[in-house]
Amino acid sequence: MSIITISRGSFSKGKEVAEKVAENLSYHSVSREVILEASQDFQIPQNRLDHAIHDAPSIIQRFTFEKQKYIAYVAAEILAHFKGDNVVYHGLAGHFFAKNISHLLKVRIIANMEDRIAALMERDHMGRDEAAAFLKKDDHDRKSWSSQIYGLDNTDYTLYDLIIHIDKLTIDNAVNIICQTATMPQFKATAESQQMIEDLSLAAKVRALLINDHPTCEVTSVGGAVAIAVQVTRNADAMLAGTIESKAYSVHGVVSATVKMIPAGFFS
Repeated sequence: MSIITISRGSFSKGKEVAEKVAENLSYHSVSREVILEASQDFQIPQNRLDHAIHDAPSIIQRFTFEKQKYIAYVAAEILAHFKGDNVVYHGLAGHFFAKNISHLLKVRIIANMEDRIAALMERDHMGRDEAAAFLKKDDHDRKSWSSQIYGLDNTDYTLYDLIIHIDKLTIDNAVNIICQTATMPQFKATAESQQMIEDLSLAAKVRALLINDHPTCEVTSVGGAVAIAVQVTRNADAMLAGTIESKAYSVHGVVSATVKMIPAGFFS
């Protein structure tokens, strides 16, 4: 039992690889479902969530925390799928949300730019220059997103366990390599790693519930014991902690909740 994330640029054959891996291993294939689920669960238009996990934040968004809220909603849905194990997630950001989980196999699929351009030209009936410009911007946006949100370069090879170039290696070759790697002992879930993913998922759910009112809140969970750090003004109502605790307890799986109130200016 393992979790596989497949990161890829547009028209790099990553979607095809992911779906075949899921079919071969009898795993669940997950991609845009997380956007649809987050849209329904948190009443946010799908197009806003699409932009949140693709576009780098604007100057205004950095001050309003709008993008962070939407990412928190998507993270909660992704981690809920990860908690169920035996899943292949193909899309942006999946490996960022659970990067320290030992049974997570992180894969990057790359392809030659000319092949990507040709695929886009064929699908959308574009000219070569238009297709090349589109892919160049798309790659730049994805890189800017991961840099500004996580301080990481999504093309950095050290973020992945496998990087597969679709060229001499075909889609079927890539599928075989990934499936063989996923069955290795080091990518099998352990009681400890499964508890870690459950804790991450629970913390993400609680944070998603609180983030609209407390956009800088930080939430951790250990065995269902949730710790919440919230930035507040110096004259914050003392009853606020109780209100936050009550919200946390409304999330299934929370066995205890503690709130640390941190005055604005001292929050890290």
